[in-house]
Amino acid sequence: MVIIEEGFTDSLNRVNFIFMNESVTTECIKDYNGFTLLGQRFGPFEQGKKYKLKLFSALPFIKNDILEIAPSEKCDNIDVQRYAMSERDDQKLNQTNDAYFLNRIREFRQFMIEDIEKKQKPQISLDRYNSYASSIIDNRLLKILKLTKSDLSMDDERRLTSAEKLLYRTLSNLIKKWRGFF
Repeated sequence: MVIIEEGFTDSLNRVNFIFMNESVTTECIKDYNGFTLLGQRFGPFEQGKKYKLKLFSALPFIKNDILEIAPSEKCDNIDVQRYAMSERDDQKLNQTNDAYFLNRIREFRQFMIEDIEKKQKPQISLDRYNSYASSIIDNRLLKILKLTKSDLSMDDERRLTSAEKLLYRTLSNLIKKWRGFF
């Protein structure tokens, strides 16, 4: 069992790595001259302008209050609540427009924590974020478990995020072997 767990965790980390290399739209909140690192130029950034950067390269600028995630890409407790309610109310998996939807929730949680540390949002916002995120994960997990009992249709496959496809394949293979054994 340890080999399955290690391989699965490595796969999830690879999916998260891919997500961190996705472009995200940011907005400059403070002018910055920029710098060059290993031949790559970061900046200059001008207050009020929008910039498209890979998430991993935008994070240091976000943490240092130079950039922020553009409102069109945000994922806060209100957005997570909306997704959680939608997932709860539908018996089928909801299709997301983002193959890295769960990774976005996971990584953007850090922005919520930083906003609370800076006293820009109340602690209840993070509590709600965590609660709704947990609800989404639990509801989607139950639906994936139901799907593993049968073959996955093309329609069902489109509804899965990248991380959920890994989970589905792993669970489906284990359940088929288990059933075959007995």
